[in-house]
Amino acid sequence: GRDPRPERGYIHAGPVGAGHFVKMVHNGIEYGMMQAYAEGFDILKNRAREDLPEGERYTLDMGDIAEVWRRGSVISSWLLDLTASALATDEQLEHFSGFVEDSGEGRWTIEAAVEEAVAANVLAAALFTRFRSRREHTFGEKALSAMRFGFGGHLEHMLNET
Repeated sequence: GRDPRPERGYIHAGPVGAGHFVKMVHNGIEYGMMQAYAEGFDILKNRAREDLPEGERYTLDMGDIAEVWRRGSVISSWLLDLTASALATDEQLEHFSGFVEDSGEGRWTIEAAVEEAVAANVLAAALFTRFRSRREHTFGEKALSAMRFGFGGHLEHMLNET
C-alpha cells in the first residue's frame, strides 16, 4: 500500500543528508512565498502615496485584506494567517523594523540551483531582498519580519513601544 508517513507530516527522504536537503529546499520555497506576500502588501500600502492622483489613491485596510484573502482565497496559507494576525494587532507594523535575517538555507538552496542549472529566479530574488532589507525597510519587509516572528519567534529587530 501507499506509505502513510507523508500524510502524517514526515518521510524518510533517502540516504544520509537527503532529509536535510529536502528541508533546505523547503526553506528556499518559504522565502519565495513570504516575499510574494510582502511585495503584494507593499503594492497595496503604497497606493495611498500622496504623489498619486487623488482618483488613483487608495487608503486600504491591510488587516481586512489579509483576513479576506485567508478565507478560501487561492493564496490562503499559514503564512497569510500570520500576516493577518500581525496586522490585526499592529496595522502599520510599527513594531517591526523591516530588517530581515536569512538563516542560511536560502543561500544553500540558491547554491544548489546554480550547481543543478535550475533557474531559481523567485528564490534568488527573495534572498537578495533580505540582504537589501538590512539597509532599507519597506512595509513589505516589515510584513516579512512579522511572518518570521509569527512562525518561529524570530525577533529580528523589533522596535520597542515608545
